[in-house]
Amino acid sequence: MRWAFDPRQGLIVVRAEVFGPAGSAVVSLALDTGATGTMVNHSRLMQLGYDPSAVPERVQIATGSGIEFAPRLVVSRFASLGRVRTAFPVLCHTLPPATGVDGLLGLDFLRGHQLLIDFRAGSIALDDGP
Repeated sequence: MRWAFDPRQGLIVVRAEVFGPAGSAVVSLALDTGATGTMVNHSRLMQLGYDPSAVPERVQIATGSGIEFAPRLVVSRFASLGRVRTAFPVLCHTLPPATGVDGLLGLDFLRGHQLLIDFRAGSIALDDGP
């Protein structure tokens, strides 16, 4: 299956659905092959019933403004690009509002698959690989 994106825009933005104790939400994530971990904004996770401040694990992340520490919590279910992960760990960190996204879809979600990005056609496919 393929998903469309606008190849003329700065970021490739994909939709994901995140599930939590208080329900689910569709979020917009920047596809980021430079990010090792998937990240979702703090406020979105709070809306879903998660409490990032209660999570003991903090992970060091490099951002445009320097090194920071972000909580890593496990969401009950995470779906994007036709794939579903259960008990999926995400980093909880808020990106600057100017990015216009709710977080990043990182390599941890993409590993084990073949990611095909066609800039001429403006499409993305995440296959199971060869």
